[in-house]
Amino acid sequence: MSTATDVVVSAPDEAGVLTPEALDLVAALHREFHPRRDELLLARAARQARIDAGELPDFLESTQDIREGDWRVAPAPRDLQDRRVEITGPAGDRKMVINALNSGARMYMADFEDANSPTWENVVGGQQNLSEAIERTISLEQGEKRYALNDEVATLLVRPRGWHLLERHVLVDGAYVSGGLFDFGVFLARNAERLLERGSGPYFYLPKLESHLEARLWNDVFCFAQDHLGIPRGTVRATVLIETVLAAFEMDEILYELREHSAGLNAGRWDYIFSVIKKFRDRPEFVTPDRAQVTMTVPFMRAYTELLVRTCHRRGAHAIGGMAAFIPSRRDPEVNEVALARVTEDKRREAHDGFDGSWVAHPDLVPVALAEFDAALGERPNQLDRLRDDVTTEAADLLNVAATPGDVTEAGVRANVSVGIRYIAAWLQGVGAAAIDNLMEDAATAEISRSQVWQWVRHGRVERAEVERIIVEVMAELPDDPVYGQAREVFEKVALHDVFVDFLTLTAYAQLIRDDD
Repeated sequence: MSTATDVVVSAPDEAGVLTPEALDLVAALHREFHPRRDELLLARAARQARIDAGELPDFLESTQDIREGDWRVAPAPRDLQDRRVEITGPAGDRKMVINALNSGARMYMADFEDANSPTWENVVGGQQNLSEAIERTISLEQGEKRYALNDEVATLLVRPRGWHLLERHVLVDGAYVSGGLFDFGVFLARNAERLLERGSGPYFYLPKLESHLEARLWNDVFCFAQDHLGIPRGTVRATVLIETVLAAFEMDEILYELREHSAGLNAGRWDYIFSVIKKFRDRPEFVTPDRAQVTMTVPFMRAYTELLVRTCHRRGAHAIGGMAAFIPSRRDPEVNEVALARVTEDKRREAHDGFDGSWVAHPDLVPVALAEFDAALGERPNQLDRLRDDVTTEAADLLNVAATPGDVTEAGVRANVSVGIRYIAAWLQGVGAAAIDNLMEDAATAEISRSQVWQWVRHGRVERAEVERIIVEVMAELPDDPVYGQAREVFEKVALHDVFVDFLTLTAYAQLIRDDD
């Protein structure tokens, strides 16, 4: 146990990752902004209560002047102008960090959130990995193989945890710190000068925002932190994931709040689907069919992505497409052919729609996505000149889940149960991005699996007893390992409890902390 400036770290840090400067910034951020974070989380709960009572979201009357105003975000730094392919992966996996930076993608988003199980080893080790990557000293020996950085590597972006998550190994003045403030503060304090010396900067992705007021909080965090470290305002840049249905109604406002620090918006498709289920969980017209049927071409998803491109380009901001869950197989040619075809189709559609780039989760998919965006962009670094004035999106279009074709089937229930339990088991073992049934699963896709089960039981599309029977059958197919029993317990709490649990990671984190300790 170590202490510094009234900060208590209740876990080991043998490598000295948490420098006094980093802990000082984390403490300052906590004292300045933790009360506002708590207020905004209470506002989320109040908004949910109004939705439960029948309210539906709409574009805000109070910010109409912002939506209709003629303003633009700050121009992108040089190394953020061409983002045609971005690869993502957990910051805590050293091999993945090296491979992602070497992948040929323009950007690498190092994740402390949905693709990263927040064990203390992953959280602190992830910070060490990123500092060594910036210094170009990162390497890994595995048997006869050695991993090290190529001469040319991707530009680094970092995704801290969302506002809802705490870091329960760090106390400031007796209270746990926000996971997001911790991840951001440690990275910025350790690496801002390193990055600036190398002609880059501290670039971030911001997850799970539900309103422009939450974006305003992040912007104030950026201003405070830059002043604290003595670096110019505007040095920090952030891309916001539009991965909640409520944020989709406030895209202009979110860009406006962050305009000095904005690097664009991303279509966080999997969390977006989860958000639609979660927010309208008590309304039968929002029941979704089997997960595989909720594609990017169904009406409510199409409306959301086209509005995102139009909004971004009108404001001079980059629009980044979402993650294709399919992953290639180097062992099964048939699986590989299907995966490459699906990813090609997905990226071709996004490039045609005007996105400036998109996400992949595996190095083998970088050239697949790159080919589609090269064909669309040519020599241009982006498609900011495509304003998509042809797009007109109403509130009803964003809410038109009822037009989604497909059914709820036993196979869909079984797939959700199997994926949910297996993913949670991986997460409890420190793996936040897991290849399951030829798909890359992370916390967002697992959230869809468990929330659909909850929704289907709630609205009588499947009987609770049927889900319980399937759980028993799935468990019989899994290895005889206590971690699967723990995963089953978590899954049942978040999929079958009478009261909807907002995030499965909140339930699973309690188990993770017990195991971590």
